[in-house]
Amino acid sequence: MYRTSCGPVASCHARARLTAAPVAALAAALVVALIAAPAADAAPGADPVLREKLKAALDEPLAFADRFEAEVWLTDMAGRLAPKVPDPAERLEILTTVHREASRVGLPPEMILAVIDVESGFQRYAVSRANAQGLMQIMRFWLTELDMPGYALLDVQENVRMGCTILRHYYDLEKGNWTRALARYNGSLGSRAYPDRVFERLRTRWFQQ
Repeated sequence: MYRTSCGPVASCHARARLTAAPVAALAAALVVALIAAPAADAAPGADPVLREKLKAALDEPLAFADRFEAEVWLTDMAGRLAPKVPDPAERLEILTTVHREASRVGLPPEMILAVIDVESGFQRYAVSRANAQGLMQIMRFWLTELDMPGYALLDVQENVRMGCTILRHYYDLEKGNWTRALARYNGSLGSRAYPDRVFERLRTRWFQQ
């Protein structure tokens, strides 16, 4: 069903500059997303450029760019996520990971939450009919490509780091077009069905004014 394929104040300003383009493009995409047209899925291949980006990402240390900003965001999002993830410890792990990894690649963390909402419904052990796994439904062929153990995709931090890296790669490839980037992530380029589902979740559950 699914296919995929923070520090000092100064660093906060740097992150704001980094994410300005994705957020602006996202706002425009949300307006367009009110008009939908459904279609079908398609399977991706192992992009060698993306493979190198994933290797580099997995080697990076875990750190927040701006801890105060993260705490404010976590407080807001924790209440929204509670109905789907009742366990406080698991909820905190998911939210801190999403905020850190989205910030690392310069994408809005709310968009990552919307993608996870559609992909797995925040079920960390979710496995699709296509054998995509985890919160962001990463395809298992990446385990072979990156020489990772079989359980890695069910790890929250590994899964979200890979998913954020993949989505940023497609966002750059599509020059800031969220509709096409999301369709690539889902393996359904040319279809509006999956991107519009993500935009709807973003607009109704996760978007911050």
